[in-house]
Amino acid sequence: MISKTFNRYIWLLNTLLQHKQLSYEEINALWRECCLGDGVSLPLRTFHQHKSAVEELFGIEIKCNPSNGYRYYISSPDTLKNDSIRKWLLNSFTLSNMITAGHNMKGRILFEEIPRGVEYLQTIIEAMQKSKELHVDYQPFYGHRETYNIQPYAMKVYRQRWYVVGYIKELGGIRNIALDRTLEMNLSAASFILPKDFDAEKYYANTIGIFVNEELKPTKVKIRAYGRQIEYLRSLPLHRSQKERASKYGEFCDFEYKLCITPELSTRILAMGENVEVLEPIELREEIKRRLEECLIKYRL
Repeated sequence: MISKTFNRYIWLLNTLLQHKQLSYEEINALWRECCLGDGVSLPLRTFHQHKSAVEELFGIEIKCNPSNGYRYYISSPDTLKNDSIRKWLLNSFTLSNMITAGHNMKGRILFEEIPRGVEYLQTIIEAMQKSKELHVDYQPFYGHRETYNIQPYAMKVYRQRWYVVGYIKELGGIRNIALDRTLEMNLSAASFILPKDFDAEKYYANTIGIFVNEELKPTKVKIRAYGRQIEYLRSLPLHRSQKERASKYGEFCDFEYKLCITPELSTRILAMGENVEVLEPIELREEIKRRLEECLIKYRL
């Protein structure tokens, strides 16, 4: 369980992120009203201690604006928004914080379950920190049990599964393995050097999902969205390269991407059903059409 003091740090950070600028008096009033405060004031000295702790833990500076009633604010909120790890940690701690403080949230906050594999996270992070290889017994969905020696470059969570990405000696290239299909994992004595030119974000920059085919080149993909799917894509883009190109209010909106054409891309488009149409490239449009026709065959009487 996260300590009560740490929960206070998370509360202060979230409060300033939400309200933008607050005086100490306003922060204290909000504190007394929340579950953690339970009606008791937050002493000024304690507030400054929490402020310093937030800066140290998250690398986020909380400043005071004396010209506007000595109101406190986060000097660079984009630092958190653009750092996926910090943002993920804050989200996780925030949920834990509220569940701990509420005492009555059981059955009322539902999570997407990650099947298994989280027990290996600590070992993988240790291997990455120490540049040590991992010895892994692995059982893919299709195929025989395999033993791999992997140099862990990065980790990624995708669609409720954790993956470790790195160079697998037995396969002679960069691959990924799913932790929920890992049978056993141990830290090896063998060391490795992380390639200077490897960047996890760049590695996945032009693909959707977890699988990367380094022989594929990104191409322009254009889709047309209809109805509610327009706002869904605006609020949660299919890919970071998403750009809005044309629209007709109340009818459609065209979105453009720079992506590698992969089976996962087709699957994600098909998941949007009749609310999305592929415009470009023609080979992707034909692939979606082919898969839809195969699906219809199964429903014919």
